Amino acid sequence: MKDIIRKYALLNAVQHDGTASQGAVMGKAIAEKPELKGDMGALAKEIASVLKEVNALSPEDQKKEMEKLGPIEKPEKKQREGLPDLPNVKGKVVMRFAPNPNGPLHIGHVRQAILNDEYVKRYGGEFILRFDDTDPKTEGKQPMKEAYDWMERDLEWLGIVIGKVSAASSRLEIYYAHFGKLLEMGKAYVCTCDAERWRKMKERKEACPHREEQPAAQEERWRKMLGDCEEGKAVARIKTDICHPDPAARDWAAFRIIARPNHAKTGNTYRVWPLLDFASAIDDHEFGTTHIIRGVDLNISEVRQRFLYGYFSWEYPSAITTGKFSVKDTLMSKSKIFAGISTGDFTGWDDPRLATIMALRRRGFNARAIRNLILEVGINAANIEIDMVALEAHNRKLIDSKASRYFFVEDPHKVAVKGAPSQTVELKLHPDDAGRGKRAHKTGEEFFISGKDHDMLKKGKLYRLMDCLNFVWEGKDASFHSLAHDEYRKGGEKIMHWLPVGEHLADAEVMMPDRSAAKGVAEQMAGGLNVGDVIQFERFGFCRLDAKEGKLLKFWYTHK
Repeated sequence: MKDIIRKYALLNAVQHDGTASQGAVMGKAIAEKPELKGDMGALAKEIASVLKEVNALSPEDQKKEMEKLGPIEKPEKKQREGLPDLPNVKGKVVMRFAPNPNGPLHIGHVRQAILNDEYVKRYGGEFILRFDDTDPKTEGKQPMKEAYDWMERDLEWLGIVIGKVSAASSRLEIYYAHFGKLLEMGKAYVCTCDAERWRKMKERKEACPHREEQPAAQEERWRKMLGDCEEGKAVARIKTDICHPDPAARDWAAFRIIARPNHAKTGNTYRVWPLLDFASAIDDHEFGTTHIIRGVDLNISEVRQRFLYGYFSWEYPSAITTGKFSVKDTLMSKSKIFAGISTGDFTGWDDPRLATIMALRRRGFNARAIRNLILEVGINAANIEIDMVALEAHNRKLIDSKASRYFFVEDPHKVAVKGAPSQTVELKLHPDDAGRGKRAHKTGEEFFISGKDHDMLKKGKLYRLMDCLNFVWEGKDASFHSLAHDEYRKGGEKIMHWLPVGEHLADAEVMMPDRSAAKGVAEQMAGGLNVGDVIQFERFGFCRLDAKEGKLLKFWYTHK
């Protein structure tokens, strides 16, 4: 395995200025030896190790090392055949998506939602939306009242069919009852050690002094914990293996006290709150969950929860691990986004600089493009960082044939073309769909062109107004040259879009991905668009009409 990885690491480094990419190397290695997919975690770890070594070499040494390998044959690219089958399918497939409603979903979250949805549809199963909303204390993790509806809306927009919706915060009494049973069984206890003492005991693999007390004493402490015990004075724990090789699995915490939770749904009704691994374990059993797709960062959850399942003699669901999914140069942390909104750095959860689903939807991305990207990435344990251009490419395939074309002139500058004939210029609404109709512009000698195009004009050079006419720039004004495109081809500098001065043009502005606004004029026919329509401004990019404010058309930029 290492030889294959090193070969493609050197090749990729030489091709990219001395720095090899993990994703590129992984793709090449798997293409040559598909069985490497059997343990994506080990593969990713080995690639990271090799890349550290290869990227530390100078470009000259990288070339020398590659030359020693001789010619490298390009591996045959095999056609992706969709997601692999689920393991252990015995009956109805039930899968759940369990987000924390502390803000809206972003593209990283919905990877698992879409994978769950794809499998549920394949097997005719059920998709459960389970809100994991039991942390009303940790800064940035507290549930938001609005986020429950936001998430449902986002999932439905993505084409996900939700069979059942549940919030963990509405099931606390059920969790209490299960913990009571564990106390009776002698499989749990209430620890009143202070946090620092417990940490040291856990590190030394020493049992808490309360661990082996009789169930009756444990139940009494549990009643006090549910009653008036002070926050931080007691923690309910699951008995596991105090010598477990992973300290995180040693007698893990199931409940803690939060005196004033101010929870988005339950207010201050409850003061003892379950931690994620306890609540989700109970719900997965009660909801009949058969398969779980979880992030690699939650692998410890299975280790912990298997103790619970063993005590209750339950069958643990089949678990599939995925790596972290992120977008290059894009903030994905909801707590950091929330902080940015609070300070005014972001205008809201749909700020165009973010990769939240509500921001992508507002910009004009198609829901299917997001799904297609997720399916292209597939399901594996490797961490994956994509560039937004990958999503844009999928989106372009879907919207290009549907988006009508219009002219938008940013920062309009007036240009007089002396001697230009009066014309009615007809332009197709779509170059490949004559049946969609045309836009017509009556032109004379005066035109608007963009400030950027105006600044590039050179005296004595030939230019073309797209599908209209050719002119020669004379320094301040222009002189008409010809109409035919063939004349421009003989030595023209640039083709530019335009709008006629004197026509009833629409004021327009476009919200750009960096939050700047491109201001200018759009052709009159754009005024007939409906809010939500996605169009293409020629030589500018795809845009979605976000609002009409009087005579002003407000668009959001999608992409090139």
